[in-house]
Amino acid sequence: MFRRTRRLALISALAATAVILSACSGTPDQAPSSAPSSPDPDATLHVGLVLEPTNLDIRHTSGAALEQILIDNIYEGLVSRTQDNEIEGRLASDYKVSDDGLTYTFTLNDGIVFHDGTELTSADVVSSYETVRTDATVQGNAEFAAVTSITATDASTVEIVLSEPNQNFLFSLTGPAGLVFKADDATDLKTAENGTGPFTLTRWNKGSTITFARNDAYWGEAAGVAQVEFQYIPDFTAGVNAALAGDVDVLTAVDPNLASQLEDDFTLTKGRTTDKATLAFNNERAPLDDVRVREALRLAIDHDALIEAVGAGTTLYGPIPELDPGYEDLSDVISYDPEKAKELLAEAGQEDLELTLTIPSFYGTTVPKVLISDFKKVGVALDVNSVEFPTWLEDVYTNHDYDLSFVLHVEPRDFGNFANPDYYFGYDNAKVQDLYAKALEEVDPDKSAELLAQAARIVSEDHAADWLYNGETITAVSPIVSGFPEDSINSRINLADVTVSAEK
Repeated sequence: MFRRTRRLALISALAATAVILSACSGTPDQAPSSAPSSPDPDATLHVGLVLEPTNLDIRHTSGAALEQILIDNIYEGLVSRTQDNEIEGRLASDYKVSDDGLTYTFTLNDGIVFHDGTELTSADVVSSYETVRTDATVQGNAEFAAVTSITATDASTVEIVLSEPNQNFLFSLTGPAGLVFKADDATDLKTAENGTGPFTLTRWNKGSTITFARNDAYWGEAAGVAQVEFQYIPDFTAGVNAALAGDVDVLTAVDPNLASQLEDDFTLTKGRTTDKATLAFNNERAPLDDVRVREALRLAIDHDALIEAVGAGTTLYGPIPELDPGYEDLSDVISYDPEKAKELLAEAGQEDLELTLTIPSFYGTTVPKVLISDFKKVGVALDVNSVEFPTWLEDVYTNHDYDLSFVLHVEPRDFGNFANPDYYFGYDNAKVQDLYAKALEEVDPDKSAELLAQAARIVSEDHAADWLYNGETITAVSPIVSGFPEDSINSRINLADVTVSAEK
């Protein structure tokens, strides 16, 4: 059973989090300066964020800026996920998956109401999910491709049937695809909401703040604060100044170069993410279609030094991060060995190689400078082409017109990109594609993870890309705040259990 209980620090596109993550880093946790006093149920929590949503319609607009604040706070799905990316019940008190992996049965919690006071029933779930299944403009439509039927067997039970097993289906319900909306609701979701979560939307001052209020009619336990005010501060220095001035109680995405300024007044927490800082190789373009060249480039990179320069993350030698199924430490596949890199380049006839790195301009210059230096040591000249993100999408992502590229792939469980030869990596390996297909079809999650691990090792041994680091985040939390999430907060911040003490 998965009864709704309060859970401490519960949380669980690409462009939406890129600016945040480009400056994130891990630092040792700092002890709070003093223990907080009793929680104040009438308090307002002030949270500093970087990227503001363009609108609030999470059904039709992608991006972590929306998921970060809306999922679990305003909108809820049948299931959600923890900070460790483990799946757990939310609107569903219980769920079962048939032995063949084709039928999912969900039992709803009692007493769930939308913010307008309407009782939620299984009919609302069916309506929401049928919209996802049939409307290609709705977020998650592709994830429902194998859904053949969605049925309300009674007022509190929903049955979903797939045409084939999909190990990722349940996880997909923890995102926008799985959110439940009122059937036939006329709410303008771009500027308003009608969810079931522990908070309601009260104000949006565009370009400045978004304010939530505690939902006193919430079907579960009440939120720990009366209000949450999200302040959008895109400049990292301005964010630190706001924190020091007492304007925010929590500052997310702290620039590692500025973190020391906050150590005396805030607790600094280091959070894990599924962000993969990926150096993409165009596997279809010579000379990167030669595995020796790709391996040489990976051997030329001093990953530890690069992470130190960025001030962010941990080493990652394959396409699956620690928080995703199938993770394995693949440090045995590659090491820092410039001399071997030179030998491989010579063997491939590429001693005087010239390559271009195409990178979205908002990532800054730190990574390119390190790569230029490292590659120069093995005889590779690297030219950097810094472009606006729409240009990157057109040239690299869509037209595959590039040599190397760098971008943070933030989505969890996205290994399928390496099983798709049409993806911009241009990587085509039939064995990897077969293993990935079998991993999705496998109903046993442990066996599925084993298949993913096998596929990930092949991808790394083929040197299909390089993974410069696995991203981390720094969050500055005032001593008056308790229960603020630490991990994956760039994509999900569940605030239901956060409290603010009565005295500063």
